[in-house]
Amino acid sequence: MGFSLRGTSVPPNPSPVIFTRALTQAAAICRAFVHSGQRAACALALIASLASAAAPPELRFAIAGEPRTFDPLHVEESNSETVAYLTSGVLVRVNRATDQAMPELAESWDIKDGGRAITFHLRPNLKFSDGAALTASDVARTLNRALDPKEASPAGDSFRSAEGNPDVQVVSPRELTIRYKAPKPGLDRLFDSLGIAPPNPGKLPASAGPFFVAEYRAGEYVRLARNPNYWKKDQAGHALPYLASVRIDIQQNRDIELARFLRGETQVITKLDPQSFDRVAKEKPGAARSLGASLDPEFLWFNQAPAPTVPEWKRKWFTSAAFRHAVSRAIHRDDLARIVFRGHAHPAAGPISPANHFWFNAALKPLTADPRAALQSLAANGFTLRDGVLRDRAGHAVEFSLITNSGNGPRAQMAALIQSDLAKIGMKVNVVTLDFGSLIARISKTLDYEGALLGFSNVDADPMEQMNIWLSSGPQHAWWPLEKSPATPWEARIDALELAQASEVSREARKKANDEVQRIAVDEEPIIYLVNPDYLCAISPAVKGAQPAVAPPQVLWNIEWLRLE
Repeated sequence: MGFSLRGTSVPPNPSPVIFTRALTQAAAICRAFVHSGQRAACALALIASLASAAAPPELRFAIAGEPRTFDPLHVEESNSETVAYLTSGVLVRVNRATDQAMPELAESWDIKDGGRAITFHLRPNLKFSDGAALTASDVARTLNRALDPKEASPAGDSFRSAEGNPDVQVVSPRELTIRYKAPKPGLDRLFDSLGIAPPNPGKLPASAGPFFVAEYRAGEYVRLARNPNYWKKDQAGHALPYLASVRIDIQQNRDIELARFLRGETQVITKLDPQSFDRVAKEKPGAARSLGASLDPEFLWFNQAPAPTVPEWKRKWFTSAAFRHAVSRAIHRDDLARIVFRGHAHPAAGPISPANHFWFNAALKPLTADPRAALQSLAANGFTLRDGVLRDRAGHAVEFSLITNSGNGPRAQMAALIQSDLAKIGMKVNVVTLDFGSLIARISKTLDYEGALLGFSNVDADPMEQMNIWLSSGPQHAWWPLEKSPATPWEARIDALELAQASEVSREARKKANDEVQRIAVDEEPIIYLVNPDYLCAISPAVKGAQPAVAPPQVLWNIEWLRLE
């Protein structure tokens, strides 16, 4: 128990650093009061300082919308994903700074049978935040529930296999084995995304992570409280997390989020646009953090599918690698980075960002703009430029529409610059902005479009997450979704490489396959990669222990080690 005076309570375990600092300050104040004969004031100053020092340290930041669920097995959007990461207990955690798989609820594991099976050994005396024991049976129940078709759990997607679901066997309360019929690449790392659920999850379920959801006020905030049963301790034996609580404000207005941070009401902004970043850098220079290129690309592509809305002569342009290369060569990527992103972006070299150190093919380099070379290539393929208009061999003027999502300022700016660049080689680009739902319907269902400008948010550094883009049969195979069979030899080669690495256990062998996929993607350019925006965030100097990384959740991945001073 702590002590209290008129409703001001002092918990028994305040932060030693803050407590000592406050005690020193209070002593100085007391000396002044005693010197003037005000002993009662001295006592009140001492108590107030100690109470302030012992106030539970609460980290505060904002998310852009309501979390739709607190069930870790049904997370489908970023707001719920943030809460789930901070509360879920997992068997393995991938260190976002080193990219190494680290033991969490499992103290060790063994991968067996050529990557077909994994046996986990749990830590002793694990508990959920409500005090209930956590055993191998809870892990098995969670995984089986994630794989149950009736649950329709997104968490189960990574664990499914073409050969069927794995067999899950509980060996003892602290040991279980998961066995597949075929090798499963990155088997241990998959469990970074599987939060172990309690037996009876309620509206605010118990958790096995560093925090649990203690309070939720729709439209206002989610408050997370320290899990008193969390297993992890620091080197001195102090229980983690250091923070007593985390308040996650629900704030869609980014200007308000920025203003609150600048006033010191919040301590973290997890993602900043370039303009806001520059303002933080000016007003609070010690808080602005740029990690350089992010994992996320901005890109454009052409509709190569046989769609009734695209004339066959235009489709010949779009299916021509020479035409795509000319478009790519005409675009000044440096201008996109400098003007649109205020210098906070890097020209893209291909489908994987250089920030993804292990998987990036380092032999690839960003394309330098060269309109003259673009025109020479087009001329070699029957195009002619006359009176500022580029025409194909049949005399058709090169004109196409480029759709992008409305309400996205940077994309609108990029579209305008691309429009200007392509006009210099005689191409007329008509920019069309659509609400996001209509845009998705056009590129994935009706195929009623010619070109599209979008971006992609990578939630995982492993390129396995992009298989649905690169497999010709994939639903997100941007330039021609759900192909019945590969339309070109290079697409067939990508299919073979993707399927081979999907059953390959060796990361080095997978790396070799993915390097070739990247090389083909650059040689053929079905998707024209433009820039990788920088990852920009703001972290108050009061936050200690932060190690921001480019992989989500960039600032908060080591939440248990963060503290406020």
